[in-house]
Amino acid sequence: MNELSFPIQPLPLNPYPLPSNMFRSEEDFLSLIDLYFPRQHPHLLLGRGHDCAVLNAPAHLCISSDLFVQDIHFRLEYFRPDHVGHKALAVNLSDLAAMGAKPLGFELGLIWPENFDHNFAHQLFKGMSQLAKQFDLALAGGDLSLGESLSLCITIWGECPKKIFCRQNVSCGDLIFVIGNVGLARAGLEMLEQKRKYQQDFPACIASHLCPVPLVREGMLLARPDCADVVKGLMDVSDGLAQDIPRFLGPDLGLEIDEQNFALHQEVKDYCRLTHQDPFIFSLQGGEDYALLGATSPDGFVKIKELLPQAWTPGKVVATPGIFLHGKRVEIKGFDHFES
Repeated sequence: MNELSFPIQPLPLNPYPLPSNMFRSEEDFLSLIDLYFPRQHPHLLLGRGHDCAVLNAPAHLCISSDLFVQDIHFRLEYFRPDHVGHKALAVNLSDLAAMGAKPLGFELGLIWPENFDHNFAHQLFKGMSQLAKQFDLALAGGDLSLGESLSLCITIWGECPKKIFCRQNVSCGDLIFVIGNVGLARAGLEMLEQKRKYQQDFPACIASHLCPVPLVREGMLLARPDCADVVKGLMDVSDGLAQDIPRFLGPDLGLEIDEQNFALHQEVKDYCRLTHQDPFIFSLQGGEDYALLGATSPDGFVKIKELLPQAWTPGKVVATPGIFLHGKRVEIKGFDHFES
């Protein structure tokens, strides 16, 4: 198997020498947000502080929303506040990456536990704002409410490229390609949930779960006119390849896996060896990979590989629905929000 590796670094520890105190009012909280996100921004004609923001936007926008809920999507036992802020925004940026869109702005809906203090909020907004600055994102507005547990809902938008990448636009004989790692975040989640003692030996796995890197640059490169003509479709892998490949292909097609070309990060192989799991099946199940999954012709993949050398292909589209290895159906599933 080929090995694929991306440099994924966790956010640095950054304690804040601030007094641990509670918010006195909603205005107190909003003033803190202003420290990290300016109200005026080139992507906004009218910023926060009014009933609506007015966007300085192109004619066509890609728009997406994601929830990030305490004890559903993250646990504060192992997520630092800056991790929460980073990941809540990163998973939305990954949706824009899958459309090849240029990020422009976002809105934040926030349910805030009243016993969370200034220090927690500073760290959360620091993690979120660091990522927003990387992509020149404007925070246009949102909503705030008190509640029993921390929940974030982000709506994000970006400039739509000339070619719109859709699902279920592939043909028998096309190659499926992936940009990014699969299985890495799942290994990190298992170690964090089970409090494995050897976490320090798997920094990429831990960082991949806590601080995923949205592949915005890669998506925008695929959307360039000199490449977009060979890309038949694109989506981000959030629920695992086993769950997302059928969504991408549609009900009438399947995928024959090429195990020799299936790229695995070394830490995934090491973790599966320690835990006596099949790294191939483990990575197909995956979850929260935030890789990019696309389709192209065999000739088109040569062009994509020239532009993005880290691209790899797990297999070829076939006429029978399902995922197959050596001609036998692989009976595994990825993550489903409504299944325990």
